[in-house]
Amino acid sequence: MRLARVSQLLSIALLVPFCFSVALAQDPTKVEPTHYKLAFENDTVQVVNVHYGPHEKSGLHAHPGGVVVVLTEGHLRFTDEHGKTQEVFAKPGESRWFPPFKHQVENLGDTSYNAVYIGIKSHHSGERAGGKEQSPRSKEEGKKLAETVPGAQ
Repeated sequence: MRLARVSQLLSIALLVPFCFSVALAQDPTKVEPTHYKLAFENDTVQVVNVHYGPHEKSGLHAHPGGVVVVLTEGHLRFTDEHGKTQEVFAKPGESRWFPPFKHQVENLGDTSYNAVYIGIKSHHSGERAGGKEQSPRSKEEGKKLAETVPGAQ
């Protein structure tokens, strides 16, 4: 009986940090406020100012699907929740669509990186203005676009 209780407590002790880390991989403005500042939010979108100083690195966080608009040049390394990495060279004025994702970011450059992320809230992702469902063609175009954008996986 006593051994079963110790085993049960050990299982809980190992599970709690895992659950805590999953819970932390959420809204970047809450878990990474140094790098992500809320600029605007309503029930449809979340607009976030992104700033990474030279060689700064984030913890794991999540983004809803959306568009990033690059403001300053950057050399970044993205590491997804499975450990897969990708280096990106971002250019000012560039815009990219991303489906929902979790990742860590590292600025590999010697200069600051700045961008704006416009996240589309998931409960509205299948709707157009006016509350009408997106056409199957629009949904398919969105999928194709996400497949062709580097880093949007």
